[in-house]
Amino acid sequence: MTLLATASADNTINIYSVPSNPVPGVPFRLLRTLRAHLAGVNAIAWSAVGPPYSLASASDDKSILLWSPLASDFPISPSPITGHSNYVYSLAFSPKGNMLVSGSYDEAIFLWDVRAGRIMRQLPAHSDPVGGVDFIRDGTMVCSCAADGLIRIWDAITGQCLRTLVDEDRRPVTSVRFTPNGKYLLAWTLDSSIRLWRYVDGSCLKTYQGHVNKQYSLGGAVGNYYPNGQWGGASEAFVASGSEDGDVLVWNITSKDLLWRGKGHRDVVLGVDYGRTKEGKGLLASGGKDRDVRIWMIDSEETNEEQQARRKSGQKAGENDMDLNMTMDMDETMDQRDNDAARGLIGGRGETAFNGETVLNGAMDVDTPLVELIRS
Repeated sequence: MTLLATASADNTINIYSVPSNPVPGVPFRLLRTLRAHLAGVNAIAWSAVGPPYSLASASDDKSILLWSPLASDFPISPSPITGHSNYVYSLAFSPKGNMLVSGSYDEAIFLWDVRAGRIMRQLPAHSDPVGGVDFIRDGTMVCSCAADGLIRIWDAITGQCLRTLVDEDRRPVTSVRFTPNGKYLLAWTLDSSIRLWRYVDGSCLKTYQGHVNKQYSLGGAVGNYYPNGQWGGASEAFVASGSEDGDVLVWNITSKDLLWRGKGHRDVVLGVDYGRTKEGKGLLASGGKDRDVRIWMIDSEETNEEQQARRKSGQKAGENDMDLNMTMDMDETMDQRDNDAARGLIGGRGETAFNGETVLNGAMDVDTPLVELIRS
């Protein structure tokens, strides 16, 4: 089953079922609402390995909780995971699901042994609240960023700082994530820019612009797509981001060309995530300060031949190197209005695998309750 999770300033997490063949105007089905945090939920992350746990959440109550959302409404052991002295603001699972990295307003990042619920490393990482963290694809390194303008790369086992990245103007960095191939790093900064870093030598290779980002912590997604819409052949990478003007933007990573701009949100788009349904349909999920989650449908799906080729190669629907045909019509949307809204960050780890299928995740913040749970 493909799932969409949203987290909220009202202390809750909602789990939705994503149809295998979504239809505009038909809302996603709410499976359950998870309630256990004592303050707003800032970040959520899916594990690629599960059960028993498949979802983690981080909150202003300074705790991290683990969930098995298809099995229970309640957190599972070893929850709660505690240790931070201030709001826990960002979160990411390791690829094997045995470790978590968390970033906090206490300016530290913690590396956790998930099964034991204990701190492996406590790193005084920054001189400002930590805005974003991520694991590299093989789990050997983590990255972190903060408003101090620094991006740091850490050894996930020893806790040693391997590299510090900073541009000459030291602009506040609000979100960071490794590219799927593990060779580069993308960073969102409060000068309306996303920068691509080659962290091995500390060089900034490219800057993506066109969105507005001067005040909020915006999140995005990164992956690969096939420009001609055919499975196989040479793929190209994309990066997607929200914008403070209410748009959703997608760029080609190599050329920096703007592939698509989506309009529909009435306020800041705090974060974007990408995934595929069981049937291979590509979806972008965006969460906004207007308290809407919008699902942008890519009017393209695998042919039988492409599906057979994917299965023969051992890939699953929804993996990062699947076809995302950005030339197709993406203006058909479904609004998912949730009793959530954002605290400035849409959490989530992009596209991950759950029980062999795609999981879309995203957290948005809302500061006021909504009149309706789902609006079609």
